[in-house]
Amino acid sequence: MIVFDLRCGTGHVFEAWFNSSDAYAEQRERKLIACPMCGDTGVDKAVMAPNVAPKGNSRSAAAAPANVPDKVKAALKALAEAQRQALEGSRWVGDRFATEARAMHAGDQPDEAIYGQTTLAEAKALVDEGVPIAPLPLPVVPPEKAN
Repeated sequence: MIVFDLRCGTGHVFEAWFNSSDAYAEQRERKLIACPMCGDTGVDKAVMAPNVAPKGNSRSAAAAPANVPDKVKAALKALAEAQRQALEGSRWVGDRFATEARAMHAGDQPDEAIYGQTTLAEAKALVDEGVPIAPLPLPVVPPEKAN
């Protein structure tokens, strides 16, 4: 996983995690990354300060406990596992998510658990229409691109 500070067109800065730099680039190109404050999909990487480790023992123990990165890794691993379990038995529909969710909501096709991708505007429209959807906490690698 890699974390980037991102900035939307209106200047909001937020943090986002990706599987790789390529995953970030692909999601940005497809307008799948949106500012959590305003919904703008015109995001770019913000300037980030490098995380350079101090020399020797100059770092004070009170500044940052050494176990924080391990806790973060463990929490992300647990979240990823919970998401994986939640998606078991569901069907990947890719960019047809909005169409399929609407069809199920309208009764035009049987209800089933699905997951996929849609734009922020389309997701907002689904919510406005009363279609029960929820965003996934972590990015999903489409099955055809999984190792």
